[in-house]
Amino acid sequence: MAFMIAQRAFIKVNLITMVEQNRGYGYEMLEEMRRDFKPYGYSPPQSEIYRALHELVQQGILYRTKQLKGNDPKVDFQEIVLYHFTPDGEEKAKLYKKQVKTDLDRCLGILNKAVADNY
Repeated sequence: MAFMIAQRAFIKVNLITMVEQNRGYGYEMLEEMRRDFKPYGYSPPQSEIYRALHELVQQGILYRTKQLKGNDPKVDFQEIVLYHFTPDGEEKAKLYKKQVKTDLDRCLGILNKAVADNY
């Protein structure tokens, strides 16, 4: 068993939550995670975000669609990739989040004990 939760698992849980909240645009997810965790000194690497998304697709939890970024196809040529749950992806995502929650609780216990014992 690892000392702390793996970064990829941490990122995947956050990505799943964003898709649950209908915020499934890859680059925006990256920017949101960077903004949310900046106060804690953590900036997830772009490569890790996209690797995690790729794994979620490979695991059959998410699928990708592409669409133009703006509303006017004559002007807006940038294509964005959106992520959505597969038909059974929400159930798989719940199970994955449950497994990671167990690991997070274990990590919190270790950290809380360290703080209580040493500070």
